[in-house]
Amino acid sequence: MNGLLIFGALILLLWIGRSIFIPLLVAAFLWYLVNAISDYFRRVFPHTQPTTRRERILDIIFDWTAHITSLATICGIIYLFASQIKPMFNELVSALPAIQDKLVSFGNYLSNSVGLKFDANMIPNITKAVTSIGSSAAGFATSIGMVFVYMIFMFVEQSTFNKKFTALIPNKSRARKMRYIIDSIDNNMKKYLFMKTVISGITGVASYIWLQMIGLEFAGVWAFIVFITSYIPTIGAIVACSLPILYSFTVAPGWELPLLTAGGLIGLQILFGNIMEPKLMGKSLNLSTLAILINLVFWGMIWGIAGMFFSVPILVGLYIVTAQFDNTRWIAILLSADGKIPDKNED
Repeated sequence: MNGLLIFGALILLLWIGRSIFIPLLVAAFLWYLVNAISDYFRRVFPHTQPTTRRERILDIIFDWTAHITSLATICGIIYLFASQIKPMFNELVSALPAIQDKLVSFGNYLSNSVGLKFDANMIPNITKAVTSIGSSAAGFATSIGMVFVYMIFMFVEQSTFNKKFTALIPNKSRARKMRYIIDSIDNNMKKYLFMKTVISGITGVASYIWLQMIGLEFAGVWAFIVFITSYIPTIGAIVACSLPILYSFTVAPGWELPLLTAGGLIGLQILFGNIMEPKLMGKSLNLSTLAILINLVFWGMIWGIAGMFFSVPILVGLYIVTAQFDNTRWIAILLSADGKIPDKNED
């Protein structure tokens, strides 16, 4: 009973404090992403362990160069959105009422062709939905300053994390166990975020090229949606494909453009999401698809789209932590894809 009360109180706290936790998670995501890109940058340009003062200075310069390069990559994506995608998105929003009318007409056409009774209320109000999403995005934009404040302090204090950890857990055996857990989460999270970002970026660029080739309007907007929603498991791919396909039905005079849009986008999702991504990431996460979907719904109910976005990283952390303690290993087994979980690091 006490456990249920604690769980309920925790859920309530997460929901009430979402305006604080979400910017903190976004900052942690960007901080982790910068570090992940930096790590892979170091692997591309490997260097030996410094022994002299000059080599240590060069090593510090090299680390900062890696961080600045990765941060510049993220800033470049933000600039691309602000300068290219956002104006195109505004044009799409202004065209939504006409698109809504075409959707109703398309529904009437299907109704007459198939012989089913059609109600215009069955068509979702995309204008209202996009306006709601825009309001959420505007609300998040107001907290972007706090996100950067969090990020700055994370980078400033990053060099002191190990010292704080040593002082926090003086017991050596317990410290080794906690270090093992933290390092496991760190390695898996960096690998997931880096590979997911690379694959999402490639899928977005490939989608843009394809949509431009077939002549679908607002290709930049659809490609950006593909990039962002790729972080959301399963549902993200459905949204990324359905929106441009639905739009193509409303603007095309025939079936050629919708079929090309559907074939290209679905094919790219299968190629990169179902074939390339598992090969590049390997079996390191080993998470159950059912567990991912339940986790996705759970965090979506608490934090909305932001919760869906961060559902997998949160599940990865939970999976690794529960695998390291006897009382919670059964949870890790349920979360795993095949029942095989990481070995427990003994004290």
